[in-house]
Amino acid sequence: MPPFNTIVLIWIGIGLITLLSLTVLKIRAPYGRHANDKWGKTISNRWGWFIMELPALLLFPLLVIFGPAEKDNLTWFLVILWAAHYINRAIIFPFRIRTKGKRMPLAIVYSAIGFNLVNGFVNGYYLGFLHQPDASVSLFDVRILLGFAIFLLGVFINNKADTKLIALRKENSGYQIPRGWLFEFISCPNHFGEVIEWIGFAVIAWSLPALSFAIWSFCNLVPRAKNHQDWYLENFPDYPKKRKAVIPFLY
Repeated sequence: MPPFNTIVLIWIGIGLITLLSLTVLKIRAPYGRHANDKWGKTISNRWGWFIMELPALLLFPLLVIFGPAEKDNLTWFLVILWAAHYINRAIIFPFRIRTKGKRMPLAIVYSAIGFNLVNGFVNGYYLGFLHQPDASVSLFDVRILLGFAIFLLGVFINNKADTKLIALRKENSGYQIPRGWLFEFISCPNHFGEVIEWIGFAVIAWSLPALSFAIWSFCNLVPRAKNHQDWYLENFPDYPKKRKAVIPFLY
């Protein structure tokens, strides 16, 4: 097995261990509604999001652009999808959220930077240095179109959920129970949408690094969603008991 694939498989293994640890130990990353002052120095939520997502926005495209591997239309399509997501996540989203006075620990920012550097590297290095374009593959192949449809569905769900949650956070109103649409079935459609998004990306890319990103998204966001649901149940006596955390009807 090529050394690069071994590295990616180890990375996937770390993600699965992370999933197990977060689920069994019920660790709540201390930002957003779970924020506390026990994790050391903090930074503004907005700047924290910007700083920790910026490495992913920059590293992946730079590795692809300057890597020696031949680029085809599929390569550039993946770069566009990646950049679109991270422009939203690093630049647009942080300044949409209504989190006046909210802060997050620098420890969370540093850990997210670490993840984004590794994730951006394995995906960018593969496309920029190792990928061998297949001339028989078209952007209109069934697999590509299916993956793109899944990706767009994830983007739609993620952004609509974010918009609804942001609308609830009016000045000084505090947290409220989100209602309507997918919120009637799960507590965190935003996380559900992001997992779907990267599954779609993996279907389009059809590579081990892209699969690792989809797996990591699941491993990180599913426990996070469960933490949110538990928080709602602890803080709102009337929170719907039948609502699942992140996967409709299942979990």
